[in-house]
Order: sequence, then structure tokens, then C-alpha cells
Amino acid sequence: MRTKKWTRSPQGKVFGVAAGLAEWRDLPVRTVQLIVFLTILFTGFFPGAAIYLLVALCLPSQTPEDIIDEKSSYSSRSYRNHYSSTNNYQDAQFEESSKSTDDLKEEYENLKKKVEKMEGQMFDKEKDWDQRFNGDQK
Repeated sequence: MRTKKWTRSPQGKVFGVAAGLAEWRDLPVRTVQLIVFLTILFTGFFPGAAIYLLVALCLPSQTPEDIIDEKSSYSSRSYRNHYSSTNNYQDAQFEESSKSTDDLKEEYENLKKKVEKMEGQMFDKEKDWDQRFNGDQK
């Protein structure tokens, strides 16, 4: 599989940076991962690992639009499965936002009552501690 630009691949082991680089340049993924691992190992771990993490933070995640070769069985099936869960989440958010005004007002009133109850309990505890501290126990 080949991509239009360097992105983090969902097939990658650690953040998908090396796999994304291999897909972008159409290289064997295992070879690129081995080269990255050896580079990190031979640079004293910290500099190489820090650069790798920095690149992982800067690279965008791979999307179906980034793929050039759609003949791969992975690209069509796994992206469909991966993005269907994202769409389900967005659908749930839309359903949540499509509540009626009356439902929202009722939910607001319920939350307001809960907050007032919690505030009352809190102030009662503060009053109790004030009485204990000042020696004004009943």
C-alpha cells in the first residue's frame, strides 16, 4: 500500500511512524521498523526516542483519502471498520443534540436540584465543623 504523504499508519506497532514512513515510500515495513529501532538503540536511546516521539506528535493520522493504491484488501476493509466506529460516535452526539427543548429544560432542572442538594450537604458539614472548632456544640 502506498500513501500520498507521510502519516501515522494504523498498522504500526508504536505510534505508526515507521510503518507510515514505509507506506509513504513503498518500502518493506519490517525493514524500516528495524532501521528505526537500531537508530534509536545506537543513538543512546534518549535522543532517538525523543525525536521519534516528536515526529509521532507532529504527524497526522492516516485517513482513507491518503491511500493511493486501493487494491489492498487492508485499506478498504479495515478503514471501513475503523471509521464506522467514529461515525457511530458522531451519530450518538447528533442524537444527543437533537433533544427537544422541554427535555433539555427538564434535565437542567434535575441537575440544578442535585447541585443545590450537594451544596446544602456541604454547607451543613462546614457549619458542623465551625461549631466544633468554636466550641459551640449543641
